[in-house]
Amino acid sequence: MSGPNTSYDPVEVAALDPAQLDQAVQDALSAIAAAGTLDELKAVRIAHQGDKSALALANREIGALPPSAKAEAGKRVGQARGQVGAALKTRQAELEAERDERILVEEAVDVTMVPGRRPLGRRHPNELMAQRIADILVGMGWEIAEGPEVEAEWFNFDALNFDIDHPARQMQDTFYVEPADGGLVLRTHTSPVQARSLLERGVPLYIGCIGRAYRTDELDATHMPAFHQIEGLAVDEGITMANLKGTLDRLATELFGDGITTRLRPSFFPFTEPSAEMDLRCFVCRGADPDCRTCSGTGWIEWGGCGMVNRNVLSACGIDPDRYTGFAFGMGVDRALMFRTGVADMREIIEGDVRFNAQFGMEI
Repeated sequence: MSGPNTSYDPVEVAALDPAQLDQAVQDALSAIAAAGTLDELKAVRIAHQGDKSALALANREIGALPPSAKAEAGKRVGQARGQVGAALKTRQAELEAERDERILVEEAVDVTMVPGRRPLGRRHPNELMAQRIADILVGMGWEIAEGPEVEAEWFNFDALNFDIDHPARQMQDTFYVEPADGGLVLRTHTSPVQARSLLERGVPLYIGCIGRAYRTDELDATHMPAFHQIEGLAVDEGITMANLKGTLDRLATELFGDGITTRLRPSFFPFTEPSAEMDLRCFVCRGADPDCRTCSGTGWIEWGGCGMVNRNVLSACGIDPDRYTGFAFGMGVDRALMFRTGVADMREIIEGDVRFNAQFGMEI
């Protein structure tokens, strides 16, 4: 059995040659210094400290050396690897510091800056007002009824006691659907819903009707050819004008605040008898300012029409007028919005300017 190779010279192994080791260290240090990012430094570490690197190969060759040569070769390889490792650690710290500093600059957040958020949409104030009125009526125990906007002429006029020669049935006041003799119109008020509800639901009946109506009015500051209306109808045994007045006062208080009441002035409507125009106590001056621009110093603002349901309307809908009585009232949602918010021109309501909607926000 042969003995150990005591004459083996580590210098003769290329991987352990001092010149080769020095060159490997210099190459590693140059690559480390040239690395500009952490990813580049990672690639340098793999190339010069990985399993296939020159320093790793030299370290593996130490195991084949005779004992007398291992110490000296191990010292040289260890110093070389330590030098490269120290350089990598230093460069790692430098690049991490540069990265952190760059992040602080590139990802800085100005907490005082107004956020560039997309503005939220808002419901139209007309819709908000209609919903508010509906909530008040529902809170009183009433129901909300709906009906078509393209209405049969019988429901729009005949059932509501409009004579065949009544001016409202003329084409200068009403939009007729072609053909003109087809018996269809764009409803001129929401009252046809009252007639439909009496026929479909019977009595007792307490309903509110909210929707769009159409008349051949010229568009100006106070009139629109398409507008929104709210009507109320109560039919039961023992209904009187006192019930009507109390309902209107409650509605006015809920919409415009305490101290707002209504008054009734004699008037005429085909579907009510007796009929009245209802005025609203001025919500600005409460009737105390003779120079008030809102009510022109009168203390009252015209709000809508009302009255006791005409016997002919009850009979047309199959209701016994000797047993049941009822009242009805109606006002414009657009006009109520003007009263409540101070809008001076109705055209602003329908122009579609988002700035008009934005100023109202959401009502709760």
